[in-house]
Amino acid sequence: MTVSLIFIPILLVILLNIPRLSGKTAYYVALAFFAYQLIAIFIPTFGSVQLAEVVNKLFRLNVYADGISKIMLISAAIVAFTALMTSKSFVKHDSRLFSLSNLMLLAVAGINGIVFARDIFTVYVFIEVIAAASYIMIVLDKTESSLEGGFKYFIISSIATVMMLFSVALFFLVAGGTGFEEISAAVHNFGGNTIILLAIMLFVSGLLIKGGLIPFHAWLPGAYSSAPAGVSIFLGGIVTKTTGTFALIRFFYSVVGFNDNIKMVLLIVGSVSVVAGAVAAITQKDFKKVLAYSSISQVGYIVMAIGAGTAFGIAAAVFHIFNHAIFKSLLFLNAAAVEKQTGRLDVDSFGGLGAKMPVTSATTAIAFLSAAGFPPLSGFWSKLFIIIALWSANYKGFALVAILAGILTMAYFLNLQKKVFFGEVSPNVENVKEAPLSFTVPAVVLCAITILAGIGFYYIIKTLIFPAVGII
Repeated sequence: MTVSLIFIPILLVILLNIPRLSGKTAYYVALAFFAYQLIAIFIPTFGSVQLAEVVNKLFRLNVYADGISKIMLISAAIVAFTALMTSKSFVKHDSRLFSLSNLMLLAVAGINGIVFARDIFTVYVFIEVIAAASYIMIVLDKTESSLEGGFKYFIISSIATVMMLFSVALFFLVAGGTGFEEISAAVHNFGGNTIILLAIMLFVSGLLIKGGLIPFHAWLPGAYSSAPAGVSIFLGGIVTKTTGTFALIRFFYSVVGFNDNIKMVLLIVGSVSVVAGAVAAITQKDFKKVLAYSSISQVGYIVMAIGAGTAFGIAAAVFHIFNHAIFKSLLFLNAAAVEKQTGRLDVDSFGGLGAKMPVTSATTAIAFLSAAGFPPLSGFWSKLFIIIALWSANYKGFALVAILAGILTMAYFLNLQKKVFFGEVSPNVENVKEAPLSFTVPAVVLCAITILAGIGFYYIIKTLIFPAVGII
């Protein structure tokens, strides 16, 4: 099952193009695969060691599934399904729907590859698969703003690509291979080696760029806000979490380990991103840009949890990756619903939209409350775990930053909710109706996951999160 989630989407792309089938066919095939991925995770043979060994020998891949893999695959399947379903309402041309479906299949294959990889070069290759597919998806509409956002993403991502590839070469030079175990042994034996230190610095910097952390965030707001609606859901929900924060977890937890300098760098980058992202979100006038800067802030929490350098910190980070994937996808989905029904995203042009779109308004409020850490929603528990992880690791100052930043999150939530959904009905939205079922049904489902994951957090952390990082 492990390798099927890498090769099946690639095989599907080939079959869809030879001969070239319709966009509608590609759309349903992609949706079917994302549903299959969600189901396959719960099949008993998933992650079989014997199967992984056979695959590794046949294809010379170094792949293996563990508990963290399952959490990421669940998140990816849910987000991809939601993103593609939403896209159909915006994509008018069959050829464009065909392209988007193929690109999303390739991107999910890349996500799955990163999740399973146990070789740093393999991680790099799959990150670049995602980057290439994401760039094309961003510019798919060929508007001026999407081309500008895509160009920024391409240039800055290319810098990260060069840094990471050079890092892989340096690791190979010292370790004689690129497997996690080989590099880990080299770091353990030659930890003070200048080449190794340079390789670690370059690889981490590349991952921070891919994750859109401050000060490497310049590409993110433009890419998120100018991308087609479904692509924004996909990027904000899972892509940057996989290529950035999840890859950081793998790199430190499975390869190079932690020391005080590494932890301090992650804590500083994370805390600056948390605060600066939230402050920037307050000042934005575009609905999707508010969410883009909010993503920077929320990913900052994850990086701070990783920076705690403890197993509990990793557990908190993984839990928040899942929670953020759900509530941020819900927020971008509702932004798409607002754009679909009103034809605009300028928050100052709305007012009283909640009376016209009650489902969208209610689910947006719940998603933002979860993002702000309001109990008993899922975001509250993962943020609480992050704070506890920082406090117990004796980083009390950073724990306080995480607590106080929740006030800023609540500030931009209230600002956006007030301007868009509350108050008297604006003349601009007098004739607006609730979004169609293709928006409201997935919104309600994602909202339900956010609520149930909060109420049933103990079951989730006991059965999925803690076992995934080896905590008993």
